[in-house]
Amino acid sequence: MTIKPTVLVTGGAGYIGSHAVLALKDAGYGVVVIDNLVTGFDWAVPDGVPLVRGDIADQPLVEATLRKHDIKAIMHFAGSVVVPESVDNPLKYYHNNSAKTRDLIESAVRVGVPHFIFSSTAATYGTPDVEAVREDTPQRPINPYGMSKLMTEYMLRDVAAAHPMNFCALRYFNVAGADPQGRTGQSTAGATHLIKVAVEAALGKRESVAVFGTDFDTPDGTGVRDYIHVTDLAAAHLLALEALIAEPDRNHLLNCGYGRGFSVLEVLDAVDRATNNPIERVMVGRRAGDPGKLISDNGAILKTFPWTPRHADLDQIVAHALAWERKLGDRETGGRG
Repeated sequence: MTIKPTVLVTGGAGYIGSHAVLALKDAGYGVVVIDNLVTGFDWAVPDGVPLVRGDIADQPLVEATLRKHDIKAIMHFAGSVVVPESVDNPLKYYHNNSAKTRDLIESAVRVGVPHFIFSSTAATYGTPDVEAVREDTPQRPINPYGMSKLMTEYMLRDVAAAHPMNFCALRYFNVAGADPQGRTGQSTAGATHLIKVAVEAALGKRESVAVFGTDFDTPDGTGVRDYIHVTDLAAAHLLALEALIAEPDRNHLLNCGYGRGFSVLEVLDAVDRATNNPIERVMVGRRAGDPGKLISDNGAILKTFPWTPRHADLDQIVAHALAWERKLGDRETGGRG
């Protein structure tokens, strides 16, 4: 029987990272988490998974961790993700997402970690001229968040050409939902993800939901996005890891989405259906850095990996997000558990 390698998950106490940890653990991989817990939660890391509290830019700590646990792959989720904040504070994003990732990659090269999976974003495409975005669509970010992620893609390409490391950059579209078993979900206070905000409002944690922009060139004037269930996204990371191990000389740059878009109002309608309790909607102006429409062409990932989305249904995504939000409301703050 082949022994599966141990994977370091950066940001593994956060939203997407914690789902990747569960997917790895469920599949029999060894997992170690490093997280500075600025936006993550120690209780999101499952029992039996070592949690190293620290920063990915702390190279002595990272390199000691890589050696101690004989890490063979890194899944890199740690970073800052709020688009409007990146416009207001670009240096924070270039520091957290680009400079710190450069330090992490250097640590991986020094220790000899052969595989690297990167949490990239559809924001690298900016405002595309096409209905559905393919991987070869020109990448022209319109905000520092997208640019900071694109810079990391460039770094990985250059490093993979110079060192014995291969990589996969997964360009996420809009991630939503929660673990169907209720083990983890989006827990960050003040999160800006639409479905998270909407379910908070549906449960009385917010008074209303702001709709940013009603004059986009879309059917109802509100922004259209491709929403992907976080558990399907975690499964894609697992397949990416297997592909990198199987073909160590091949890299991958792939979209992660369902290839269908929903407007802000359609999402809010779905939350209303789930609770039978209409959310108050407040129409406001556009946010800086927001494109009107962003939908994936997911043909490449479907062709490259044996990826079969299991939760490609907006109502199911909303149901899982609601279930987690209810559970989060009942959770006592405190330590791991």
